[in-house]
Amino acid sequence: MNILFFFIYFPFTNSLCFVKIKVMKTYTFKGGVKPQECKELSKDINICEVLPSSKTVTIPVTMGGANNVPTVKAGDKVVKGQIIADSTEFISAPVHASISGTVKEIGLHLVSGNLKVSCITIEGDGLDSTSYMEPLDPFNCSSKDALKRIRDAGITGQGGASFPLHVKLNPPANTEVKYIILNAAECEPYITIDYRTLKETPHRVIDGLRIMMKITGAKGVIALEDNKIDLLEILKTEILKENCSQDIEIRIVKSKYPQGSEKMLIKSLFNKEVPSGGLPFETGCIVSNTGTACAVSDAFRLGKPLIERALTISGGACETPKNIIVPVGTIVSDLVPEVVKINAEKTVKLLSGGPLMGSSMISADFPIAKGTACVLFLTKEEVNTDPEIPCIGCGKCIDVCPLGLAPTLIVSALKVRNIEKAGKLGVMDCVECGSCGFICPANVPLVQKIRLGKANVKRQMASKTAGGKA
Repeated sequence: MNILFFFIYFPFTNSLCFVKIKVMKTYTFKGGVKPQECKELSKDINICEVLPSSKTVTIPVTMGGANNVPTVKAGDKVVKGQIIADSTEFISAPVHASISGTVKEIGLHLVSGNLKVSCITIEGDGLDSTSYMEPLDPFNCSSKDALKRIRDAGITGQGGASFPLHVKLNPPANTEVKYIILNAAECEPYITIDYRTLKETPHRVIDGLRIMMKITGAKGVIALEDNKIDLLEILKTEILKENCSQDIEIRIVKSKYPQGSEKMLIKSLFNKEVPSGGLPFETGCIVSNTGTACAVSDAFRLGKPLIERALTISGGACETPKNIIVPVGTIVSDLVPEVVKINAEKTVKLLSGGPLMGSSMISADFPIAKGTACVLFLTKEEVNTDPEIPCIGCGKCIDVCPLGLAPTLIVSALKVRNIEKAGKLGVMDCVECGSCGFICPANVPLVQKIRLGKANVKRQMASKTAGGKA
């Protein structure tokens, strides 16, 4: 915290007044962009719990980590909280029934990214029967038992990557984790679900953070963007209530994109860089999402697995923007028009996720998964439909890249299939934040081209490995 000193002159009394003002330091990183926030559409709308109109859910068999195998079959009766798919792999997370009812079918279904993957469809019976775990005191159990509870609850990161949390909280034995960073930045436009969660249920967030701190032996840092400064006193009050002000610090980060990226938060807060090809724990930090912290609290206090997802539904074509909680597997189209009203004529783009990192969807017939933070219905005024033209060599993409990469040079190397050069330029380090494409005056889809390039690099590496084994 910085302290500023001022002298204020009062002409009527011909006197000077000495004033001391405390100003919180704002942390940031080099690069990034500042898109229009559009959060006013849903920022002041309370979270409400809703159910799909069809009374059915379609749950992807795998939502983070290694591929799961269904543990149920068509015709089976299931209850809410029951495991319906699992894996024996360490980097995996079980999937649970989010409603009680009957397994209608197991088959391929459209999901985010316009892929078709194995899903389990459950037809609800309206009984709301549950099969939760027994509550477990997180501060009087071993770290091993705590990690098992998190794994059994199927908790994965809710920031988008859906990485199994029990793996993230259990780094190699020779690693010292100094800080658990709670990501309260929520830097993508439109999305307000984390803001509402922090405002409405701060006790769950702080509780979940404290549990993760207990497991790792780390201190806590809450990274709060300066456009959410009204949450500062709410969080401070909750921290004082839990008597943990010595262990949890709130740091204000500058409001820009992609401030919420793991690498950018660590760079902003501690001026440390995640090594190329490395993971955040190598800097002594672990980053967790606000919703993930709530899921951790629920898993211990209620014995409740991760079977619900809180998210924002918004956009210019959404006539009733909302922050909602739904059962995992709720089909988006089953929320229209009962929960949200959409102007179909004005909708030109449907996104699963935010406007910079989300997936453009071919229809609303896809399920809300553990990692779905937002669904957007956008108008033509909100979407850039200008055609791509040849790169003009302005270098703006280089200026805004938060990792200091040269996207235009990477894409040029990929265009001539010079995979080796693209690798040296850092293609695999790209976090696909979309800042480069956002700023590009030539409308070059840089992220999409880099994403394809990364896939080619991985195939080439796999081919070399296979060749070496042969």
